[in-house]
Amino acid sequence: MSDYYNSTRTRNIYASDSAKPFKLSRSKIELFTECPRCFYLDRKLGVGRPPGFPFNLNSAVDKLLKKEFDIHRVANTKHPLMEHYNVDAVPFQHAMMDEWRENFKGVQFLHTPTNFLVTGAVDDIWINPQKELIVVDYKSTSKETEVSIDADWQMGYKRQMEIYQWLLRHVDVKHLVSDMGYFVYCNGRTDKEAFDGKLEFDVKIIPYTGSDSWVEGALGDIKKCLESESIPEAGRECDYCQYREAAAKIIGSPTSADF
Repeated sequence: MSDYYNSTRTRNIYASDSAKPFKLSRSKIELFTECPRCFYLDRKLGVGRPPGFPFNLNSAVDKLLKKEFDIHRVANTKHPLMEHYNVDAVPFQHAMMDEWRENFKGVQFLHTPTNFLVTGAVDDIWINPQKELIVVDYKSTSKETEVSIDADWQMGYKRQMEIYQWLLRHVDVKHLVSDMGYFVYCNGRTDKEAFDGKLEFDVKIIPYTGSDSWVEGALGDIKKCLESESIPEAGRECDYCQYREAAAKIIGSPTSADF
């Protein structure tokens, strides 16, 4: 068995008899939403999906956007994009901001009914004149058409923002959290005459009105799933489960001698 699977089988696996809070990230909540079976195999049995390729260009865009908005955070001024899209807000200043944006830390809240330590690393938070916090998420792509958040596969983007809104409502009791959030969406341009060692982007701010009313129910469903001794049904559109089932029909059930 590979080092990857050896490590995943022992990392943050759910145990019913443990009193220690179970760390549940935003991405694992999304995994459960996509496919309860894959989630169960991952968090209960220690067999995660194969790792995807790192999106290094996307990460670079995120990092540069954070640096750019931080300049305006320190100055308490609007970014020119905010001016262009008539967003009446400035980047939010808070002592926990760096930690809230750090992967594997992020915003953290202990949900006592499930004993889940729910976590999520935000890209940015803005604040409006009404002192409401606004969740902001950075996205980047390269496509010929105008970027939007209307595709079915982008429902995960919307759930991501709603979980961040839910988290902030529990950890920052001094501020209200607006239902309105924004996606700062960067679209790499391919209409230039030459590359010339640089990639240029069109940047668009897309508003989204979220509702975190589903989060509590999802956490309860996740708790029931992890407490069960039965592997749940696969998600209807889970490519991983469809592949496993198709492969099993062809090669049959492997034995220990096959490994």
